Amino acid sequence: MKKRVLFLCTANSCRSQMAEGIANHFWGDKFEAYSAGTQASFVNPMAIEVMKAIGIDISGHRSKNLSEFDGQNFDYVITLCGDANETCPLYIGGTKKTHIGFDDPAKATGSAEEILKEFRRVRDEIKEKLGDFFET
Repeated sequence: MKKRVLFLCTANSCRSQMAEGIANHFWGDKFEAYSAGTQASFVNPMAIEVMKAIGIDISGHRSKNLSEFDGQNFDYVITLCGDANETCPLYIGGTKKTHIGFDDPAKATGSAEEILKEFRRVRDEIKEKLGDFFET
């Protein structure tokens, strides 16, 4: 039986969406990943673009509020930003949360290429840190 993991971030637009896609793509045989935000918004087009570049399609994802998962149980709840770590409940679905923080690529400034570079950096960091987490 697959373990269920919920990734949380503030807007559920970049980091948590990328984490959900990465987890389901690389560790989908062992884990079933979902994502949500403390304040749902939209899936950032640059997150979609950098994920597509590594063969992961998140274009069908939508931003979800944490309340959509009320009453559901998860084996892991992982916050990816400081705000979600501070504002979400300590226990969700009976599971204690873990925090693995990442910079917010949506706050990057500069040219389109510089911003994409930051999205790629964060995507790669998410993949690396989740690999460490899931494979231990």
